[in-house]
Amino acid sequence: MEPFRKTIRVAAAVIIDNGRIFATQRGYGPWKDYWEFPGGKIEPGETPEEALHREIREELEAGIAVGERLAAVEYDYPEFHLSMECFLAEVTDGQLILKEHEAARWLGQEELDSVNWLPADREVAERLKKRG
Repeated sequence: MEPFRKTIRVAAAVIIDNGRIFATQRGYGPWKDYWEFPGGKIEPGETPEEALHREIREELEAGIAVGERLAAVEYDYPEFHLSMECFLAEVTDGQLILKEHEAARWLGQEELDSVNWLPADREVAERLKKRG
């Protein structure tokens, strides 16, 4: 029997502007320098959409409109199980200012393979490529 593995619930924003997708690079922890879609942990009593509004405000100092749910990804990292809900989003106010990330890039559809995605986020990038 597999040992109990902690589950972490997160929400991620696939922020799109003029056909380009916003990606951020981690600046800390065991997955430092890997790329991800911005977002974060869903707090108790919060919906994924509420978590996204809060996290993007905290991490990027911007307001967003959360659109359709793009994907739900379940991924087993060595230390924990990740349950990630991803939503399309667009910036409604403010500028995207990096507070916690090392770097950020706007990627065109053809550039999605140009960064080293976190494993769970790679699944989302693959869906975006198929979506066109």
